[in-house]
Amino acid sequence: MTILDIDGVTNVRDVGGMPAEGGRIRSGILLRSGQLSGATTSGADALRHRVSRIVDLRDGEEVAAEPSGIEGPETTHLPLFLGSVRSFFESDTSLDDLYLHLLEESGDRLVAAIRVIAEGEPTLVHCTVGKDRTGVTVALALSAVGADREAVIDDYALTESQLPAERSRRIAAYLRSQHPEAVHAVALATQSPAEVMRTLLAVVDERWGSAAGYLRANGMTDAELAALRETLVEPVGEEG
Repeated sequence: MTILDIDGVTNVRDVGGMPAEGGRIRSGILLRSGQLSGATTSGADALRHRVSRIVDLRDGEEVAAEPSGIEGPETTHLPLFLGSVRSFFESDTSLDDLYLHLLEESGDRLVAAIRVIAEGEPTLVHCTVGKDRTGVTVALALSAVGADREAVIDDYALTESQLPAERSRRIAAYLRSQHPEAVHAVALATQSPAEVMRTLLAVVDERWGSAAGYLRANGMTDAELAALRETLVEPVGEEG
C-alpha cells in the first residue's frame, strides 16, 4: 500500500502493490480515504489527477453536513448503513457486529460499489474516516480477486494510525461523556484492529465460501468478477 499526501484529506492510500493470486494488485486503480470535504484547492486538484470515479459510502445526513465538493470525477453515492451512524453508538454496537450487519443488510450496495471498481477506471472509495464502510468494501473487492489475506488485513489495520491523533482523543472523550456505560463506542469511532478484519473474512469464507461467493450471492455475475480481476490484478512483471 502507498500512503498518499492529499492536502485536507486524511487516511488516503493506494492499495496497489499487494500480492495477489497470479500477480499483484495494480497501482493507481483503487484508492481509499476519509471524507473529501476538507480538501484544499491543491488537494482537490491532486485527486482529480489521480481518479475519475468516486464512490461515497456515507448516508444522506453525512453528505449534507460535509459535502465533498470535488468537481470532475463522477461520484456515486451508495449509503451502506441501514440506519443512522448515531444509532450504532446508542446501541453500543461492536465492530464485529457492525461489519456483520453490513454483510447481511447491505449486500446489494456493497456489490454496486464493487461494480464501479470493476469498470476499470481509477476509483476512490471513501466514507467519513475511511475505516469501516470503506474497509469492508475494499477488503471484499481485494479478497474476491485473490489478494493476499494478511496484506488485506494489514491495509485495514493501517487506518487507525492514519487518523489524526487529536481527533481520536477528542472523539473518545466525547463518547465517554455521552455514553459512559458503552463498551464499544471508542473502538467503533477510532480503532481498526487486525483481528476484526481477520474474523470478518473468516465469517465470509464460512458462510459464503469466499469473498467472490459472497458477491455472487448478492448479485454479482461471473463476468463482473472477471472484470474486477482484470481491473485489479496485474501479472508480475507487467507495468501498470
